[in-house]
Amino acid sequence: MRDDRLIALYLDMLAAERGASANTLAAYGRDLEDYTAFLAAAGTGLRSADAAMIRAYLQDVHTRGFKASSAARRLSAVRQLHKFLYAEGYRGDDPTGAIEGSKQGRPLPKVLSVAEVDRLIATAHEGIDDEKRPLRGRRRAARLACLLELIYATGLRVSELVSLPVAAARTKERFLLVKGKGGKERLVPLTGAARRAMRTWLDLATTGEAADRTSPWLFPADSESGHLTRQAFARELKDLAIAAGLDPARVSPHVLRHAFASHLLQNGADLRIVQELLGHADIATTQIYTHVLDERLKAMVRDLHPLADKG
Repeated sequence: MRDDRLIALYLDMLAAERGASANTLAAYGRDLEDYTAFLAAAGTGLRSADAAMIRAYLQDVHTRGFKASSAARRLSAVRQLHKFLYAEGYRGDDPTGAIEGSKQGRPLPKVLSVAEVDRLIATAHEGIDDEKRPLRGRRRAARLACLLELIYATGLRVSELVSLPVAAARTKERFLLVKGKGGKERLVPLTGAARRAMRTWLDLATTGEAADRTSPWLFPADSESGHLTRQAFARELKDLAIAAGLDPARVSPHVLRHAFASHLLQNGADLRIVQELLGHADIATTQIYTHVLDERLKAMVRDLHPLADKG
């Protein structure tokens, strides 16, 4: 059986048995295609590659300048594929068993301050009420302001955000029901600012001749999916960061999700509650934010302990 077919069978298993999302499947697919291309160039394939060949591939990844996190992700993909091939009888052994990954510390997430997030949101709102601007420009500003208010209010993954249904803006409830990774549903609360931003965006989006009144998406776009893409939102966010006087390298949809979590924890939220809001299946994933808790605990001891040094 050809290597591409073996990869397809593995991805089918991830989708059917583990509920992997389309984005996860696409990422695994890209990593494994890169791996099998290396094997093909070396004159071998998935069913005959040995541990030495896999180590040679990892060295090649390193030589090409991939970050340690990217190399670790590729090793994980290769390891899981070979475990699948062994379990399903396509190979008689698992050549990754003797291969150890490089140890790496988990990086702290980039986080914006509350003031910086406020500056981003205020800059996005500036273009909405200016009636001298063309309707198209006001629409674009309202859409970006809505995206910002929502992601900071809810901590949604960017893929969850851009694929929200238009019904989300019409709800009278103060929460959203979101379908996340693996089809799991969770409730996320809506702030008043987020609800107002959705109404403003929807009013402008359905005004004028160019309005799309038939799309099921809250953020319709001329794309394969029919809604705004993650990449388009990220680009607009970079431009907004520049307009707000912030370093665009520090601003991304994922950074705003981190800001949501970190700012909640700074203000006393429980780590388990933040885990539920973010849609993390494992508390260990949420524990990248424990540096925030550490600082809060230090401040608590400093300010409240009767024997703390007040000098």
